[in-house]
Amino acid sequence: MKSTGSEEMKEVYLDNSATTMAYRSVGKLVQKVMCEDYGNPSSMHNKGVEAEKYIKEAKETFARLWKVQEKEVYFTSGGTESDNMALIGAARANKRAGNHLITSSIEHPAIINTMRFLEEEEGFRVTYLPVDQYGRIRLDALKEALCEDTILVSIMYVNNEVGSVQPIQEAASIVKAYNKDILFHVDAVQGFGKYKIYPKKLKVDMCSISGHKIHGPKGVGALYIGENVKIRPIVYGGGQQHDMRSGTENVPGIAGLSLAAKTIYDNLDEKVEKMRVLKQHFIEGVEKIENTTIHGLYDETSAPHIISVGIAGIRSEVLLHALEDKGIYVSSGSACASNHPQISGVLKGIRAKQEFLDATLRFSMSEFTTLEEIDYTLDALYNIVPMLRRYTRH
Repeated sequence: MKSTGSEEMKEVYLDNSATTMAYRSVGKLVQKVMCEDYGNPSSMHNKGVEAEKYIKEAKETFARLWKVQEKEVYFTSGGTESDNMALIGAARANKRAGNHLITSSIEHPAIINTMRFLEEEEGFRVTYLPVDQYGRIRLDALKEALCEDTILVSIMYVNNEVGSVQPIQEAASIVKAYNKDILFHVDAVQGFGKYKIYPKKLKVDMCSISGHKIHGPKGVGALYIGENVKIRPIVYGGGQQHDMRSGTENVPGIAGLSLAAKTIYDNLDEKVEKMRVLKQHFIEGVEKIENTTIHGLYDETSAPHIISVGIAGIRSEVLLHALEDKGIYVSSGSACASNHPQISGVLKGIRAKQEFLDATLRFSMSEFTTLEEIDYTLDALYNIVPMLRRYTRH
């Protein structure tokens, strides 16, 4: 929709936790690999060898960024497949050792629904850990949940809705102290590219990431699997990637993912600091609007890019479209749960007040977000919120 009047409509994209704009360099590289270096990496001729170089280079990139071995890096179709591969593959392979799995109650649907599948279809028992009011898992509850049947624990690095950062290192230490054979998986889709994540240092056995959250292509992701992890494939075919993930590799996607990962970690500290400053500025601005709340923590211990704002008296969807009319793009809850609006399990999990359950928007930034965009968004909120409150819900 065009705005009325002569003012030119800005486009302000604040939905970077749903997806990001690809770096221009990534777009160019993906096209080059698709149209010039298009060989099948399994082919024995030169065209295949050229294609395989991109995969080898990408493995080197992730081995360096994660401080792991190249053979421990696998490429997938995204965060969801990485999560499925880790949970289903490890649960099935370790079933003899026990049938108990642990996760948190505020995971992304790619974890929650995979755990439900393992519970309902494959006979595993799953414990869903409660979180505190800030969206962090309770470590005492994790300790209590561990038992001799536990074979796998999966906790996200950063929550995609409220930006809470989980105490992964402490959680993994508790698990490994109880039984070093219990596998620990981290869904780091929202954390990778904002934090330096070293699985071995964290005592983590498996770690999932996604390309399109780090200015890379959609439809590609990666999974770290420690060399000693007992795991089975969930996809069968030509035996690519050490038999773990059959199917001709998505070479353009993998090349783009690798370049995006390298690029996002260039000057990471400066980029993150800039986002933190903008986040603080935005929160201070939002707090001037009455009957609002910021969900989760918003100090240095929370993610730099996610702000979850409850605005009482206006349904999320209504405010989302009102902002869209001003060229501002945000999301209500998790955009990855497709577009059927439902009350967020995360907001329920952190025990948000009733009036905010269907009145919360997520604003998520990237390294490209500017102060002007944040101020433009605040001005829009100052105009729109009082107006909508007058017209809705009396």
